Amino acid sequence: MNKQELRWNGWGRHDAPDTLGDKAEGIWKWLGAYTGLGTLPNTPALPLEQVSLPPIRLTDNQLGDLRAITSEERVKTDTYERAYHARGRSYHDMLYLRAGRLEHAPDAVIYPQSTEEVEALVTYADQNALAVIPYGGGSSVVGGVTPLLRPGQQGAITVDMALMDKVLEIDMMTMTAHIQAGIYGPALEKHLQENGVTLGHYPQSFEYSTLGGWIAARGAGHQSNRYGKAEDWLVSARIVTPRGVWDTEHFPKSAAGPQMRDLTPGSEGAFGIITDAWVHLHAVPEKKEYRAYFFSDFESGLKGVRSLLQAEVRTAMVRLSDANETFFYSVMHGGAEVAENGPMGFCLMLVGFEGGADEVARERTRAHTILADCGGADMGGGMGELWLSTRFETPYLRDPMLDHGLGVDTMETATDWKRLPQLHANVSAAMEDALSKYNPNPGSPGIAMAHVSHSYRNGASLYFTVVFPRKRDADIEQWLAIKKAVTDAIVLNGGTISHHHGTGTDHLPWLSQEKGPLGLSMLQSVKTTLDPKATMNPGKLVELP
Repeated sequence: MNKQELRWNGWGRHDAPDTLGDKAEGIWKWLGAYTGLGTLPNTPALPLEQVSLPPIRLTDNQLGDLRAITSEERVKTDTYERAYHARGRSYHDMLYLRAGRLEHAPDAVIYPQSTEEVEALVTYADQNALAVIPYGGGSSVVGGVTPLLRPGQQGAITVDMALMDKVLEIDMMTMTAHIQAGIYGPALEKHLQENGVTLGHYPQSFEYSTLGGWIAARGAGHQSNRYGKAEDWLVSARIVTPRGVWDTEHFPKSAAGPQMRDLTPGSEGAFGIITDAWVHLHAVPEKKEYRAYFFSDFESGLKGVRSLLQAEVRTAMVRLSDANETFFYSVMHGGAEVAENGPMGFCLMLVGFEGGADEVARERTRAHTILADCGGADMGGGMGELWLSTRFETPYLRDPMLDHGLGVDTMETATDWKRLPQLHANVSAAMEDALSKYNPNPGSPGIAMAHVSHSYRNGASLYFTVVFPRKRDADIEQWLAIKKAVTDAIVLNGGTISHHHGTGTDHLPWLSQEKGPLGLSMLQSVKTTLDPKATMNPGKLVELP
């Protein structure tokens, strides 16, 4: 992936699609009225030529050493590369990037081509007091790739894995594949599907995220009900640490003590750099079918989701939007005229089935019976197929909103079925209170919405989205206050601080509460063993005393 083709301070390529089209003018008017801003202001990002980067802290000799390890052209110190790699792609990150506040830009961006080069880079950095930031697609939304330094460190290098992007082997007998960590989602699936197989991992960031990033973040794709999260489809991995190369176990199952492989998903680059991995594969599904159901309220929809999972209906995806999200995306797809009658009150559920034609027909029938018993009204396949064909367009809405004085971000969690209704209600209330309290026009509303994104026999994930007027003179402080209020509510109501986004810097203040003192000490022990100088991705996941 050539970073020069991508927006350094936004989502996607420079020619990113216009997802609103001729609906844009009406939608902007509606959002301005709904959020109390009136006419939305013009708030463009600062162009790169007006951005000042901090001086490079590496010496000429150090840069020469790094080029000797790789090559002249694969050690980048130009403004574009440093700016692009200064932050991830959260709303918080965008505020810094768009304002040109790049004080944490890396000193150099390096593109290795082999595990041996990665090992040499990590060893050199460890011996020369340089921080190493592993970088896949850079789509982290929790501050996972910001180049931070510990006291005593002299600079930071970002190691971009984009050139390690090969499918090394497909083993049809074991239905596994050996793949380098830097491959992006579209290239990975293209190669696999040409051979009749799929990983089936389609996160919202699919177009601009990598295999290594999915593993490091313990990520989840839309169809995780069928294909699993990263910890489910990972067979084994190779990780380059400051203490050497670590190859995890490679067995179908083992009772030889706790499996060290399980330390890899969710490690967020804090232990080392994932260079390649073996993953489980599935046959490309013969048929895909996505259908929509309407429920009169969120609680009835939750009962429907739970009933499907506990009856072990084989779904690829079950996604339940609350009434606010159902209304919001109806407006985004249908235009401002849809908003004239206000929120409709009902909740949209999308159910996906993938597999053989007979299996899809059988499971669809089972699901229909269960959902009808829970009050679901079958709306056919139109809305489901529309979602499937446009599912990667949603992130493109954020940059135009930022250009119009609006903030937008997401937060996610998970809990068991007993706590889920309370978690949804109380976190939604906390979101609405925070959006009103920290509004530039106090008392004016923002938009708070949520959906069930991933579901299990014992519980589910809730994915919250907020849209609100920005305090343009204090937008970072505004967001930090909103984020704290919402995360405090999540923890208070029995939710995890993250189901699939990760910890990064954003969730680090709450990690000790979730893991407990002994659990956090165990993580610190692993960090000390693999990375005693805290060379790897400082300030993320776990900090050494």
